[in-house]
Amino acid sequence: MMLYTPSPSVTDVTARKQRDRRENLRQFAFATDDSEPHVDVVNVQAYPQATLTEEQRAIVNCDATALVERIRKGVYTATQVLTATVTVAVRANDVTNCLTESCLRDAFERAEELDRHLIETGQVVGPLHGLPVSIKDHIKVKGLDTSTGYVAWAYRMVAENDALVVEILRKSGAIIYVKTQNPQTLLSLETNNNIYGRAVNPYNRKLTSGGSSGGEGALIACRGSFLGVGTDIGGSVRIPAAHCGLYGLKGSVARLPHSGLLGSHDGMDAIVGCVGPLARSARDLELFCNVMLKAKPWLFEPPLLEMPWKADVVQGHGLPEKLTIAILYDDGVVAPHPPITQAIKKYEAELKKAGHEVILWEPLDHLKGWELILRLYFLDGGKEYLEVLRAGAELPVPQTEWVLDQIQNPRPLTVDEIFRLNVERETFRAKALEHWNATKGPTGRPVDAILCPVAPTLAPPHDTTCWWAYSSHWNLLDLPAVAFPVGQYMASQFHLLGPFPHTPRNVIEERVAGQWDPSTYDNAPIGLQLVGRRHNEEQLLGILKVVEKIVPPHVSGGWIINGEVNGINGYT
Repeated sequence: MMLYTPSPSVTDVTARKQRDRRENLRQFAFATDDSEPHVDVVNVQAYPQATLTEEQRAIVNCDATALVERIRKGVYTATQVLTATVTVAVRANDVTNCLTESCLRDAFERAEELDRHLIETGQVVGPLHGLPVSIKDHIKVKGLDTSTGYVAWAYRMVAENDALVVEILRKSGAIIYVKTQNPQTLLSLETNNNIYGRAVNPYNRKLTSGGSSGGEGALIACRGSFLGVGTDIGGSVRIPAAHCGLYGLKGSVARLPHSGLLGSHDGMDAIVGCVGPLARSARDLELFCNVMLKAKPWLFEPPLLEMPWKADVVQGHGLPEKLTIAILYDDGVVAPHPPITQAIKKYEAELKKAGHEVILWEPLDHLKGWELILRLYFLDGGKEYLEVLRAGAELPVPQTEWVLDQIQNPRPLTVDEIFRLNVERETFRAKALEHWNATKGPTGRPVDAILCPVAPTLAPPHDTTCWWAYSSHWNLLDLPAVAFPVGQYMASQFHLLGPFPHTPRNVIEERVAGQWDPSTYDNAPIGLQLVGRRHNEEQLLGILKVVEKIVPPHVSGGWIINGEVNGINGYT
């Protein structure tokens, strides 16, 4: 348990942090203008690229996999790539408030070093040579502050070392250049804190970019990053990915490196979060995982399992010719909004047409699971969260207040109670595994993956997120899950979508049902997720490849073609 001394006033910290951020970024604002959209303009996704040259626009609209290959071949230099990326990132922050710290001078020095190395040796430093990678704020980057959305930690948590994931990225040739916003306490599916304020969705600024990796989601959606590192303990990678039209992977705990992160409840292992990538393509998720596990992180982080990345499995080795996909339309507690249900129906029809077995997944105790994971989140009854807020003389932002209100027993649990809770968790997991094994298709094959919503709504209006179980359920079970973009909702085209599907079954569903208004979610991306078996991330990404051969991959703002984003497409 950390001890805290009172910090300067919230106003003083906020003013200083925002001034420092502005000054650090503006030194490298290569092409700026005074055309920042009026506050009433909700769709600002195109603004960050407005001042780019055609070559720069081509650069920032690559995915990471295509970009590192073009740097290797000398099509672009690392310096060219970083210049274009920083130009977009600075402007993305202007309209979405997505950034926190930056180390741009060091980044450009590193880009120049990498360019010289390639010229002199003809060899790249590693598989990510010259790739700018953004990092979620609470992940340590040497020399940068790690305030993690807490006023009390601002200017007091400058990292002495890189987190292991950052260290591996650097050794692989990646360039670390900015850190991105996370919410106060981290335990939130929206991104808002008293230091920097609220990160918003670039497709509709009236909507959230998700959380807790919401800064990453907004930045990558604006093309201000190619690959971002987030963390996920209840949906915090997948929710921003779905809300911002991206790809996001939550792996099983004990595979990807997780040391060197700063947050409340360090040492609590009743329910553990995991590091995960956010990206523009499925193959970029594969690239990230391959890089991480080739570095053998289990040699440096004791809890990790020695499980090398199986690249051949991602390419389909061992997958059956015809998959068995189970579809979860409704978790039995809160039905999703009509655009999400419509998207799932489309995928069900296309998978069946392609000859795959598609069955319905019977939801298993999602309400019980939500109540259980809440207790696992708050073993101390919320004590540490409240202590840190008091130390910073700050009030909880609305989503913090909401999640703290979910605590069923606001006191620290006894050792005996924690033991019993751990038994309950393992009993729940065993029942879920039995349910998976018993669920089979018409031919008797077990389920390969579950296709389901990431959340019951598209990116919701700020401060309204209230049901996490479409994402947190899989954290409780420690199953890998990948969020992927399937389209974009346009209110002008889909105003005739039907009402909420039925009379609400409970107060939570009543609240979500009350949010459904076709005009509210205009331009919001639509995302779904696939859930796989524990420690089978490769197979899960291999299944996603199969799915995307049937329904071509889509990112909000365009389709991915040969590693580039092309065209503007509505949801079909």
